[in-house]
Parts: sequence; structure tokens; C-alpha cells
Amino acid sequence: MARVGDSAEGFFLAPEVDDAPTETSYKDATGALKRQAVRFRVYGFNAAGEPVAELTADNADLRWTVHVANKKAAWYQFQLALDIPEATQAPESRLRNATVRPRSRLVIDPGSRSVRGRDRAGLPELRFDTGMFLGTPVYLGELRTDRAGRLLFLGGHGKAASADNLPATDYANNDGWHDDIADGPVRAEVRIDGRTIPVEPAWVVVAPPDYAPGLKSVRTLHDLLRDTYVTAGLLPRPQRVSFTHDVLPVLRRLCDLQWVNHGLAVQFGHGGRDHLLAPERLTRLASKDPVHKELRRQVWASLRHLDRDGMSPVPWPSVYGDAVNLPPVSPRQHLALSPLQYDLLTRWMDGAFVEDFDPATTPVTRLEDVPLAERPAMLDRAALSFCLADAFHPGCELTWPMRHATMYSAPFRIKHRDPGLSDQSYGRVLTPQAALGVDGPLYAQGPGHLTRWMAVPWHTDTASCRSGYDQGFGPRYDPYLPTFWPAKVPNHVLAEEEYTIAMDPARPQEERRLAFERRSVWLRWLPTGYQAQINEMVRDFGKLGIVERRPGPQDTPGLPETMLVESEVTFAPEPAPPRERNLITVHVPEAADPEVRAEAVAAVVAMAEPPDDEVSAGFINKMSRFPGRP
Repeated sequence: MARVGDSAEGFFLAPEVDDAPTETSYKDATGALKRQAVRFRVYGFNAAGEPVAELTADNADLRWTVHVANKKAAWYQFQLALDIPEATQAPESRLRNATVRPRSRLVIDPGSRSVRGRDRAGLPELRFDTGMFLGTPVYLGELRTDRAGRLLFLGGHGKAASADNLPATDYANNDGWHDDIADGPVRAEVRIDGRTIPVEPAWVVVAPPDYAPGLKSVRTLHDLLRDTYVTAGLLPRPQRVSFTHDVLPVLRRLCDLQWVNHGLAVQFGHGGRDHLLAPERLTRLASKDPVHKELRRQVWASLRHLDRDGMSPVPWPSVYGDAVNLPPVSPRQHLALSPLQYDLLTRWMDGAFVEDFDPATTPVTRLEDVPLAERPAMLDRAALSFCLADAFHPGCELTWPMRHATMYSAPFRIKHRDPGLSDQSYGRVLTPQAALGVDGPLYAQGPGHLTRWMAVPWHTDTASCRSGYDQGFGPRYDPYLPTFWPAKVPNHVLAEEEYTIAMDPARPQEERRLAFERRSVWLRWLPTGYQAQINEMVRDFGKLGIVERRPGPQDTPGLPETMLVESEVTFAPEPAPPRERNLITVHVPEAADPEVRAEAVAAVVAMAEPPDDEVSAGFINKMSRFPGRP
């Protein structure tokens, strides 16, 4: 999984282990966002299917070939995931740019590039820069190799544009627009002592930036795919439940989202109501002692079960789902854990798990420290654990087709399409029946086929998916929850100025604690008005802050030892930053008569400015996908 960035040369490597250390800085010296490069490796297996060696330029001759493309503008609109029941009531998924002929003018396909040898970089023939969008060349990335001859792939620079210089107006479907997201097959030719060795192919995907690197969503793409393969019989159902590997990750992810959403910070954050990682509570959750079963049961019962909970926003996690809509019309308004995750946690609740939690364990942060036999599986997990599998609407990195077993030749391996076959057309409208049919698009894949389902450009969707949309529940509804994709697109962050106060030993303890608990709206730097915001995101996505790990104070027991803080933001703040919601605070004495209090509130509301209709319209555009509903 590569990621775009607007830095000219700066890049860092994608995670290769599940507990990857975060970078010192994700911005270069100019303040631009670095790209996330991805490194590919080849492992040799014995006849029993066990990895026995990594093949590099030291012991083999490696030749890499990659073919990426961007086919978003020639594909169909995203309206709703086409594999859920609600899709039959959603607007039609019509062709994007339906009047453009020939359709090939909308496809950015530079063809394949190959590389071999050590330390290959900066060569013109390794750049994917010959593909065109309506006659305009578009750079989609480049190939390099490291000193061991392993492949490095760097994606685009996050650029997007309109062929007609028109503003973007929609969160996912903007005709005339393109971006430099791409995906496609990766192949390796390997020769050892002059003998050709058969090699299974791989795939590369270029995704939007990760603005909160190191954080994971409650349900990751690895979780979702593992469930897909177990359900399809491609992987065995786990026989044992490990607290450390199967249960603790869910608890930790809930708590770690405190750094990117204020509602989750109050609930699961340090000192919060449900801070599941508090040492004393975590010790009890990791114990099979029957005295702690009720605690395990209450945590388990708090997890969302769609058949039981319906459209309630209360169960965990408070994250939007595939059928999100205003007002809610389906239980899939919210996310639930995968069936496999739920099964593992159910067995944990019943006490059928391995007590293997050791708080003193140091996580492995380098692939070289992982046993050789476990490295290929670790690479799979690392690539997918930092990707989202929630709110496929359409999603951050990839979307709903990924949960279909027909997409794979083996677990975690995309099924490759014959390069001699042309892309199939499904008519003016892609229906759920055609999408899910035996001759549909959910089988062997070609260059650009995974990312074609995503928003065009990606910036408009990233700027639209926020948190706490008003769903008509009035003051009973949380202004910060549910949320879309906070693990990649933060909602609320600990800003530098608040972190500085929290770390200042000269300030009173209470002032430092209150500063720690304050959160700032991450998108506060964008202008007012929905259309202005999504277009500003296209221009300045690299200027937004990155949530980075910092040391916490060592002299204040009430504050965490490590904090995640918003990095420097290079926007010039506007005189009056936009409010996240149209909220009015009214101060009335507690002793006031109820009628007096009501009159005071009514008077203030009557004088208030009307809501920002453009922002409201934009949010409804993102949220309401069903005809006949506001």
C-alpha cells in the first residue's frame, strides 16, 4: 500500500510489521507531505510450503515488472456499496463522464515498467508518466530498487485537476476530474544459477495519505479479509483464542482513537469512562478468573450486533457503516465487527481463551526481528492492518469488492486478469445484479481495477467524511459521534499549543490537565462553505497536520506517558475559523423559572445567524443516498 504526498523527493517506507514504529517526521524540510513508498520482497519456499530464505541480489537475479493505471473516470459513479440490500433503493450507479468518446481518453494507463539491479533510482524509463487523461499527461509514480535489489514503488504526488477548470461539487463523482491514484499487478522474474524459479505475483495500490500514521481502525482491512477467507473455506477457523493477538487489539484500537476524535477521547481515552487499557482494568480483562466474567460480558455486550441493536448509535464502535444515511434507514448505518472478530470475542467472554498477556512484552518493530518463517504473513498483516474496512462509502484505500472471495487466487493474493483481455462494459448503469454476477467485475483484476471504485478525486471524499452529523435526535445526539474514518482522517486533535501547556511544569496541574483534554477540529484550517472546503483540499492537502507521537510529561501522574499531537500546520488561519456545527451557548441562571429560561433561549436563537446552507447541502450530499429522502 503506497500513499501519495506532495513532497518532491521525500518518502518513507510503508509498515512491514504490525507494530511499526512511526517516523520522526512525515513532512520534508519545506513542510510538504512525504510519500509512503512500499517495498516488495521475494521469499523462497520448500516443498512443504515453508519459507526458507529471502531472495535478493545477493543470492538471485531479480527482475521486477509493474503495471499501474487509473481508471476512475471511465468507471461508474459510487452511490452505495452494491452488495448490500440497501443498494436496490439507492440512486443508479451511472457511468462517469458518460458523454466522452472514446472511453479510452479517460483511462490513465502508461503501460508496464521493469527494473533490475541494486540502487536503481531517478531513471526516466522507470517513471509512470506517459499515461494521458483527455490528452494531458499524468504522473502515477515510479520504480526504484534498494541496495539488496528489492523493489520500491512510489506513487503519485496527490495531484488532481479538472479538464474544464470547473470546481468539484460532489464528494465522490466529479465529471471532468482526475487524480493520480493507481493500482496494478507486480511481477518478479527470478533466476538462481541460471535456472528460472516460478514466482507468485503481487499487487500494489496507491492510496490517499494517512494523516494519523500508526493508528488502526477497530476493524481493519486485514480483519475483514481474514473473515472473508475463513467464511469461504480458504483459511481454517482459529481453534484457539489469544487474548494478546485476538482481543487486546480491539480494545487498544478503541482507546487509541482518543487522539483523533473528541467523543472517543472522553469515552475510551486516558482517564475516560471506558478506558480499557487502564492497567488495573486490563489485568482483569486478560484474566480467565470467573470473578471477572461479568466484566468481560459487559464489554462484549457493548459491541454492536446488527440484529440486536438496529440503528442505535450507542453500541461500540461508534463508527458509520456502509449504508450511512440521514436520517438512518438501516442497521448498516453503523459499523459492526467482522463475524470472525465477534466469534473470537464471544469465546473470550466465555473464558475460552489463552491467558497470554504480558505487559512487559516489547513489540517487534523490525521485520528482521521476526522469525523467517513468519515474515511473509507479517508483511501481509502489516500492509492491511493500517488500512480501513469501515464505512465503505466508498472508503479510504479500497472499498466493498475486497470482501468477495472471487477477487483472490489465494488468501491475500489478488487474482490477476489476462493482460490480453480488454475491460468489459456493463452498459450505461452498473446494477447490483451485474456487479455481483458470474461475468461481473468481482473476479480477475487488471491494472486500475481496484481503485476505479473510489471517489474522484479522492480529496473531495476525504474532506467530506467527518463526525457527529446531526441525525435528528436533538440534544440527545453526540456532536462528535459517530465518525467515519478517524484512524486515517482525524476529526479532532491535540494541537501543539495545548500540548505545550500540558508539558509545562511551571503551570498548575489543573491547567495542564484541562489543556490535555481540549481538542481542536482537524479541518479548522479550511475555508467556510462545503464547496470551498473540498476544492481547497485538492490544492493544499499536504499542508494539514499529521498526528505524530510525542513524549508525555514525566512529572504528572494524571497524564499519559505518550501523546499523539498534531504536527505543524502550514495554513494561515482565517480570522474566524469555521464552527464544526451551528451550536449556540446560552447562559441562564440555574434558579431561573423554566418559562424564563425558554424565553431566553428563544431570544438568542431568533438573533442567531442562519445555518451555512452550503455546508449543510454538502453534508447531505455525502450522507443521503436514498431517493425521496432529505
